[in-house]
Formats: sequence, structure tokens, C-alpha cells
Amino acid sequence: MNAGETQRAPWIVGVSGASGTPYAAAVLRALLDAGEAVDLVVSRASRLTLLDETGISFRDAHWQEDLREWLARGADGKPDTFDADVSGVRYWSAGDLAAGPSSGSYPAKGMLIVPASTACVAGVALGLSKDLLQRAASVTLKERRPLVVAVREAPLNGQTLRQLVALDDAGASVVPASPAFYAGATHIQDLVDFVAGRVLDAAGVGHGLYRRWKGELGGGTPGR
Repeated sequence: MNAGETQRAPWIVGVSGASGTPYAAAVLRALLDAGEAVDLVVSRASRLTLLDETGISFRDAHWQEDLREWLARGADGKPDTFDADVSGVRYWSAGDLAAGPSSGSYPAKGMLIVPASTACVAGVALGLSKDLLQRAASVTLKERRPLVVAVREAPLNGQTLRQLVALDDAGASVVPASPAFYAGATHIQDLVDFVAGRVLDAAGVGHGLYRRWKGELGGGTPGR
């Protein structure tokens, strides 16, 4: 790096196999819209979920094309709903344990896991590092960087609840993928964007994904 050149410091986004790929797409779009660099890790299980929920096959050799198609799709499944510029994304294969995010010396602002399955929660809480997603999360914790875990499961059993408490104790922010309705949602995309916005709030990233509470009853009522 030349003197005076700004070092790239991305947000690492991990996508696990839980249902909720529209949440991940909304977070990725908002990060890129905010001018943030992104390092993306897509687990093997999440590829199956993405295929089931969107019909998109995410392929290592064609990741830019597939990511662009994914981010352009709305939460209702309609293609070409959003403009998707993925030039700010660097992709790492989940099986690449020698990837940049596997090391604490790799510069990163923090990590967002969205959606986070209970298997992913368990792996990170126990420090298993069975793939790059889990390893990057462990690195994020040990380096005391922000880690946001958007868990998507219902109901939650005692074992998972204890693992979530362990992540909270370790410094992570646990954000359940629970949409709210006070922001005046009129479309499924509004509910998805609310969850994505709360994930970004926990990371300290600015966005305009949802209407914030202003202490006025009925402020989110459509038409007001």
C-alpha cells in the first residue's frame, strides 16, 4: 500500500443455511449503498436455501453474476426490483480456511451473520471453526470487533438460548429476525428491510431502510 492510500476495511457478511435469504440481500444492498466494502461468505447449506427460496444457484465460478441476480430480486420474488452493483464485494469460498477473514491480521470492521441458523450459532459459540464463516466469526470475537448474529429460528430450545447468551457474553449482538409493524409496513419488503435495518443498527452502519419510532402513536399508520 502506498503512503496516503486508504486501506480497504470491509464488513464481513456471512450467510448461513437458515431460511431468510431476503434478509441477507437487504443487508448487502444497504451496506453497498452506504459505500461500505463487503467480504461475502456463503455457506454450503445456504446455497440450498437460496436455491429453494429464489431459484438462484450460487456458484463459485460465477458468483458475481449470481450475486447480482440475487440482490436485484425483491423479497416477493420479483426479479430486477433493485439495481445491484456488486463491485464493492469480495467473495470467499466457505471452504477456504486460508482466506483473508480467517486471520486476525486481515483488516475488517466487523462481521454480520444474516440469517444465522441454530447450527451456525452453536458452531460460533463453541468455537468450532468448521468452515470460513465460523472461523471468521471466531476471529471477529477474539479481535474484539463487532459481531452481529441475526438468528432465524422458532421456537428456540434451551440449548440454543444458552449458546446465544454465550455469544452475548463474548461481545456479540444477537438480533432475532423479528419484523415489527410500527414502522408502517405495507409490503413484505418493508418487513424484511426492518430486520435488515436493525442488524445494521447493531453494527453502527447508517441506513434508511425503515421509519424510526418518534414517540407518536399512529405515526406508522399507512396514509398518515
